[in-house]
Amino acid sequence: MKKLFCMLSLVLTVFYVCAQDTESDSTKTPAKVKVPATYTAQIDVVYSKVNGWDGRMDLYLPSKDKGLSPIVINIHGGGWNKGRKEDQSGFSAFFKKGYAVANVEYRLVQTAPAPAAVQDIRCALIYIIDHAAELNIDPNKIVIMGSSAGAHLALMGGLLANDHRFDTNCPTNKIVKVAAIISQSGITDVWDWAHGPHRTSKSATMWLDKRADDQPFAQSVSPLTYVKKDSPPTFVVHGDADPIVPYEQGVELYQKLQQMGVKSQFITVPGGGHGKFTNEKKTEIVTAYMAFLKDLGVHQ
Repeated sequence: MKKLFCMLSLVLTVFYVCAQDTESDSTKTPAKVKVPATYTAQIDVVYSKVNGWDGRMDLYLPSKDKGLSPIVINIHGGGWNKGRKEDQSGFSAFFKKGYAVANVEYRLVQTAPAPAAVQDIRCALIYIIDHAAELNIDPNKIVIMGSSAGAHLALMGGLLANDHRFDTNCPTNKIVKVAAIISQSGITDVWDWAHGPHRTSKSATMWLDKRADDQPFAQSVSPLTYVKKDSPPTFVVHGDADPIVPYEQGVELYQKLQQMGVKSQFITVPGGGHGKFTNEKKTEIVTAYMAFLKDLGVHQ
């Protein structure tokens, strides 16, 4: 029982840290990732170069003695205008399960507006696929996850699959796919978040920039646009009292996934805010999404 409690606590830490919309503060001490002795860390690996900007990710790779590793690609939130990979650290439970982890940064709006962040996450995903052999990664066991804007980017990265419209910075001849997507409090309809009836955000119009009133463009960077019958299995979490991203966006995504017959699971957090849930609810969510991945066979 004590061992189980410790494991759930570690997993809970992962979910909590990955889920936060942390503000970018260059003076803040970076979060410290506790890397197991059997893992190697590759920090600030450049996955893309665009107009003088280097896209970087931190890779945490298990030893090769157990064969190819599944991998979790983690994307921080922050409304596409704040946040940094260095604020993410809670990966211990994934390490214990033998997952590799890629903790990814992307261009914030201050560097480049939409669709730059989508382009970057696609490039990060394609980098992992293209370098799977040398990284000892199983390309059939890629999980992509995030919260808020990070969830939006995780959804876009996975749902686009082999649609290469945003891949001009990183062309590939490999099949692009993920095994699962985990989305918490994610933005699924950018146009609605900018102009919709539920709740609007300046982050959306800021990110869309000069195309803030261009509905077709906003739809082209919205995950809802890309849900189809062969979309990856998707786990969705949203609080019904989220004061930032409308709960309705999570509901609409799940409904479309179900209509298309995509394996999916939706957890509503009653009274839940923007990723701020009770410890009991966090434990329930983490237990559920780990079971979701296990059921899919996405494990070591």
